[in-house]
Amino acid sequence: MTQTIVVLGGAYAGAGVAHRLLKYTKPQVKDLKVILVSKNSHFFWNMASVRAIVPGLMKEEQYSQPIEKGFAKYPADSFEFIVGGAEAVDITAKTVKVSTKEGERLLTYDHLVLATGTRAVNNSVPWKSNGTYEETSAVMSQIQTKLASAKHVVVAGAGATGVEVAAEIAFEYGKDKEVVLLSEGELLSGDSLASNATSELKKLGVQVRKSARVDSARELPDGKTEVLLQNGEKIVTDLYLPTMGMAPNTEYLPVDLLTDKKFVDIDEFYRAKGAKNVWAAGDIVWKPRGSFVLSDKQAAGVAKNIDLALKGKPPTPVKTLPIDFMMVATGRSRGAGRMGPVKVFSIMVYLIKGKTLGTQSLPGYVDGTAF
Repeated sequence: MTQTIVVLGGAYAGAGVAHRLLKYTKPQVKDLKVILVSKNSHFFWNMASVRAIVPGLMKEEQYSQPIEKGFAKYPADSFEFIVGGAEAVDITAKTVKVSTKEGERLLTYDHLVLATGTRAVNNSVPWKSNGTYEETSAVMSQIQTKLASAKHVVVAGAGATGVEVAAEIAFEYGKDKEVVLLSEGELLSGDSLASNATSELKKLGVQVRKSARVDSARELPDGKTEVLLQNGEKIVTDLYLPTMGMAPNTEYLPVDLLTDKKFVDIDEFYRAKGAKNVWAAGDIVWKPRGSFVLSDKQAAGVAKNIDLALKGKPPTPVKTLPIDFMMVATGRSRGAGRMGPVKVFSIMVYLIKGKTLGTQSLPGYVDGTAF
């Protein structure tokens, strides 16, 4: 009898679980079938979006590649790729309702993996793959066009994405463009790297403004944007790039599977609490936060536990990282980082992250050779 694993989400965690099951579990569990569902037909390496918005720096294939081609090596009866979005999950009937261009489909699962991640609240920016491949590409193209002609740029939100966006623009254009970074409080939410990141941004000429919470933004008739701060100040800019506000993609799930912040509530095995054979990994669990490295570790743990379950064995606790670390690229030569409480040299952050923003790993994530 076929054992069907439905994986929702085709990014870091979802692709990682799907490939691992097909590579390592399928040879032993012959009747295994994996169905991967993704709104985006392409694997979007969103870590590179902060640099990809700058015209001419990256080719699209460096940060976006077709998912289905990467799974072509597996037997046709063991894998199916569906371009579509989950609309509802019934944990009692073990079904998932999926919306596609061709219409609605109802999938039945033996195990379900939730890996739909998070999205940018403002869908006019490409920091996350908020929609289809066509929609994501269009947003990227629009920002590249606007940035090319802009003389003044406002980046709102000073988390890692905001810092990296401001740095990439300032690094490329220098004094040709005025770059303003608005932060409600301390940079990086007060992380110990805040002062290092601020110093790196100032070296690049970025104007860092703290206590500058955005209240609203509206497009003016001439194409510029008026940004209204909570203190009443108005800033008119050629290009407004909001980076604050991420929301989990969990609207399709029963509310009793979620935390008060709408992320999936999981146990130590990364099983969704209150549901049988439902697992979750990646930003959708936000444990302890969203992270590429954490997503990969979680995906490996979930794949292992599904493998064990299919063989009638108990799951093992999913282990991620022994210490917390953060690395923030500040342009194409430097960065700010730490491993636990220990600061990392700027040049090391560049070599580890900033040089490529991890894009050299994209082909391996698409075709499974990374796992």
